[in-house]
Amino acid sequence: MADERPPEKGTRLTAVEIHDNILGPARLEMRRPAASLFWSALASGLVIGFSFVLGAFAAATVPDRYDHAAISAAYPVGFILVIIARSELFTENTLVPVIPFLERRDLATFKQLIRMWVLLLVGNLLGAAVFGWTLARTGMVESSLHPGLLTLARSATDGSFGTILYGGVFAGWLIALLAWLLASTRYTGAQIALIWLCTAPIAALRFRHSIAGAVEAFYRAAAGDAGWGAMLGGFVAPAVVGNAIGGVLLVALLNYGQVAPDKEEERARAWHRLGRQQPYD
Repeated sequence: MADERPPEKGTRLTAVEIHDNILGPARLEMRRPAASLFWSALASGLVIGFSFVLGAFAAATVPDRYDHAAISAAYPVGFILVIIARSELFTENTLVPVIPFLERRDLATFKQLIRMWVLLLVGNLLGAAVFGWTLARTGMVESSLHPGLLTLARSATDGSFGTILYGGVFAGWLIALLAWLLASTRYTGAQIALIWLCTAPIAALRFRHSIAGAVEAFYRAAAGDAGWGAMLGGFVAPAVVGNAIGGVLLVALLNYGQVAPDKEEERARAWHRLGRQQPYD
């Protein structure tokens, strides 16, 4: 007779276990007061600006042929500060609140999802605008750094609507994938390594992140190098759409698809143990 005992757990979490690690906290996050979500998002928009500043500083300290590599290496710093501090970033949440909605596809959960997205996006962009304006209009950094900041900002935000949207898809994919990967470990050192591995390629491959890029876009506007409307409509809007597509379609739906049959089987076994038929939706 075959041994029907379940296999012993391995050294890594299964996809279902990662899914469940996201699901519980995500439900709590979606129910947080609006003020809590907004202030957390505002903090993220401010703090992520350090990716921009440190990228320009890193580029200024190396020979020209290494400046892009230096920018890419420094780019994750803002993300590390935001994510380890547990502040709310819109692009992370193209995965996190989508999981509860896929588990419970009703109007109430959908409204919670949209509420969370709106609050986070508004808070993130407001924080990015404050940081960009402060950087451009005050003595926050030495004046010698501003030419490098402007060069970096132009490089990060130039391009057609379609080009920026397309680059945003891949940035959104990487950030939502990062949110999935972070749920696989509790160790801060491992989390920092994962953040670096998933965000450095955004700068290295010139993908477009809507919030980090918004700091650069708003810096250009505050410095008089571009119009506020042009930066909002020409960069922020397509980057946000691209990030949302990459996060929702390429991570949330695909990763949920791989665990959905297992979750359905798990529910069926639970109902069987109770001696009841599984209800039909």
